[in-house]
Amino acid sequence: MKNLIFIMIICTPMASNIIFDFNQKSNLKDWVIVDDVVMGGKSTGSFELSPEGYGIFKGSILLDNNGGFSSIRYKFDRKSIKEFTKIVFKIKGDTKKYQFRIKSNSADYYSYITTFSTNGDWQEIQVPLKSMIPSFRGRKLDKSNFSDDGIEEIAFLIGNKNEEKFQLLIDKIELK
Repeated sequence: MKNLIFIMIICTPMASNIIFDFNQKSNLKDWVIVDDVVMGGKSTGSFELSPEGYGIFKGSILLDNNGGFSSIRYKFDRKSIKEFTKIVFKIKGDTKKYQFRIKSNSADYYSYITTFSTNGDWQEIQVPLKSMIPSFRGRKLDKSNFSDDGIEEIAFLIGNKNEEKFQLLIDKIELK
């Protein structure tokens, strides 16, 4: 008599950890620039692909009319982050400080933020999700740090209270 062994493999779909991976064929239509012009300022930002396939967020910050910021936002279908504890992005900056922002609901008026410095070289920035603080218009809110199980929007922002030109190259944004 033959012994038969049956092996059952149960596959559960693993949540994708990639939020955006830039390449030469990336479609940037869902990335939106939001500058201080929405409040009367005069800063300008743009977002495009480099010939190598990196996202390039660049522009000029002006302080006229109480201005002083530029940002790019990317909204997407709600992404479960239950299996992840941090967001990791690979960037190359211009030695300036930037903010990285997330929203669990893109309709929320506030974001959860972290600030990071760039050094002129390629860097991998790791942001623990629970370390991101709630903020609205540069002010910390009296709410808990980020603790949701999903996100719908990410953003990069520059607003250092200086008139300056800026450039941030972005390679990949993922959950880990």
